Amino acid sequence: MRTQVGIIGAGPAGLLLSHLLHLRGIESVVLEARGREQIESTIRAGVLEPGTVKLLMDAGVGTRLAAEGIVHHGFELAFDGKRRRIDLTELVGESITVYAQHEVLKDLVAARLAANGALYFNVSATAITDVDTDSPLIRFTHDGVEQTLQCDFVIGCDGSQGVSRAAIPAALRQDYERVFPFGWFGILVEAPPSSDELIYARHDRGFALVSTRSPNVQRMYFQCDPKDSVDHWSDDRIWSEMHARVDSSEGHHIVEGRIFQKNIVGMRSFVSTKMQHGRLFLAGDAAHIVPPTGAKGLNLAASDVRVLASSLEAFYREGREDLLERYSETALKRIWRAEHFSYWMTRMMHRLEDASAFEQRLQVAELEHVTTSRSASAAFAENYAGVVQV
Repeated sequence: MRTQVGIIGAGPAGLLLSHLLHLRGIESVVLEARGREQIESTIRAGVLEPGTVKLLMDAGVGTRLAAEGIVHHGFELAFDGKRRRIDLTELVGESITVYAQHEVLKDLVAARLAANGALYFNVSATAITDVDTDSPLIRFTHDGVEQTLQCDFVIGCDGSQGVSRAAIPAALRQDYERVFPFGWFGILVEAPPSSDELIYARHDRGFALVSTRSPNVQRMYFQCDPKDSVDHWSDDRIWSEMHARVDSSEGHHIVEGRIFQKNIVGMRSFVSTKMQHGRLFLAGDAAHIVPPTGAKGLNLAASDVRVLASSLEAFYREGREDLLERYSETALKRIWRAEHFSYWMTRMMHRLEDASAFEQRLQVAELEHVTTSRSASAAFAENYAGVVQV
């Protein structure tokens, strides 16, 4: 089997890159270890920056996003029993859109299949070889048959546990990681919205987040021990914790409903440099992970593949290799900015077990500053909406 670009992973990065390349007349094959139903039903956060929304719209995969996405012109910070709003539109002239990641994946899968794109689900035994040549190979098994895909380039979009990053020799890679000692307990709730916009809550008991998924389904999180079990948390205990952390002395209360999903996710920051070796390039979670506090995961994946698509187009149309050679340098500028913002926001909003009472009050002082100083609010808004220039 032969193609121009072999893509490992059918997450947001892999599918969006495949579609962007198709629009530029560049062939690709996408290989995915999971089944289509699994990737389209795994519910993850979906806060889209305006740049990501524009990219999806321009690529022709934004019809449902435009109809069903919920546009937010700001968000609320809850602390010390009160809520304060960060007005994105007033501060930086932008908004964010809440549209779940699995819905983005549905749109991208449908677009690739409508264009007769080569998309293989449930592949196994994937291995990458010859990346330091002009004809790298991807070996994989599909429907019990061993196959070899010969490519001009291999793009690893297979997440933190995939084979792509390991195909870059460890001696050529520098990995940076920060594992946080807390996780998020997530619930899906059948209820009307508790707020018109997202609520990020800082409380002495720990962080909490209230997010809208649809007019009838809400996504909520609260900080927990990552080693805890959902079996230890009854619905009554969950609601008691959420009310304690989010309800305000100003009369704001979250709306309860039927909880139909519970899960716990760990939190970490991770960056692998460099993001390329020979004809192999990494994008999305294969190269970097951010804690979800800053809502950067999917947006960073979109940023990576925007750079890759333009660089590959320049290679095939003009014979230019300079953009591909600078891919890591270009992508990492945005990645490190997003990592810093996500780390800063995470430390400001979460209960830190090693923090003294003095340091906990510093968190509140910082929240007071970013909600009362226009320049601080604007810097916060620029980073959150992804409009910071790097």
